[in-house]
Amino acid sequence: MPLRRKAAPIYSVGENEARMQTSGAHQAAVTTDRPNWLLEVYYSLAFYFCVLVFGLSCLIWSLPAGLLYRLLPRRWGEPLGQFGIMAGFRWSLFVMRATGVLRADLSALDRLREQDGLVIAPNHPTMMDAVLLISRLPRVVCITKATLWDNWFLGGGIRLASYIRNDVPLPMIRRAGLAVQGGRHLLIFPEGSRTRTPPVDTFHRSFAVIARATRAPVQTVLIEADSPYLSKAWPLLRRPPLPLVFRVRLGERFDPAGDADGFVARLESYFRAELPATARR
Repeated sequence: MPLRRKAAPIYSVGENEARMQTSGAHQAAVTTDRPNWLLEVYYSLAFYFCVLVFGLSCLIWSLPAGLLYRLLPRRWGEPLGQFGIMAGFRWSLFVMRATGVLRADLSALDRLREQDGLVIAPNHPTMMDAVLLISRLPRVVCITKATLWDNWFLGGGIRLASYIRNDVPLPMIRRAGLAVQGGRHLLIFPEGSRTRTPPVDTFHRSFAVIARATRAPVQTVLIEADSPYLSKAWPLLRRPPLPLVFRVRLGERFDPAGDADGFVARLESYFRAELPATARR
C-alpha cells in the first residue's frame, strides 16, 4: 500500500505575513538582547577597572606625599601637593572618559585658573564633585573632613597640599583667609555635606562666616548629575547605571559682605532657582 505524503499546511496570505512578522520580531529581540548583554558586561568591567585606577592613583601619590610633607618647606610642598592631587584626579577622569564610564564637559572651569583669590562654592550632589572641580584647578585649597587626614589613600596628599581641617573653627577660618589672600582658590561646599533633598539642602551659616573672612568674591558652580552614584549613602563599589553624565557650569559671582544670614539666604535662593529639583538624578 503506497505511503501517503502528509499535506503541507496551508496558510492564507495574512497568516503568512503574521508568521513572517513574528519570526522577524523574534530575531530582532535576539539581536537586540545580545548587544545589551555584552554592553552590561563591558560596563561592569570598565567601572571596576576605573575604581581600581582611582584607588591606586590616590595611594601611589599619598604615600610619597606624606614623606615629602615632612621633608619639604611649605613654600615648595604646598604647590607641589596641590598640583599632584589635580594631576591624579585628571588622570582618573581621563581613564573614565576613555572607557565610556563618564561623560562630563568641565571646560567652563578653565576660566577660573588664572583668576586669583576666589571662594569656589558649588552644590554637592555626589562625592564626584570635588574630583571634577579639583581636576581643573591647580591652585585650590579645600576644607576637608578631619578623618581624611589619616586616610591611607588621601591623607598624605591632603597634608602636602595644605588643605584645611574642619574640626577646629577659628584656625580653619584664619587659614582659609590666608589661603585666599595668597592667591589660592578656596573650595567649600555651602551645604556642608552631600545633598539629601534636591536641588540643595539648607546652607550652613558657617560658610558665610568663612567667606566673609576671606574678603574675596564667591564664585558659584552649578553641578547637575544624572546618576545617584556616590550620593548620600551610595557605596563606592556599587555600580550605577552607566555612563555617568555630569553638567558643570559657572554661576553668578557674589559679594559676601554684609549680614551673614542674609548672604546665605541669597545664595541658597539662587541655587534653588538655577537647579532643577531632580539635579541629583
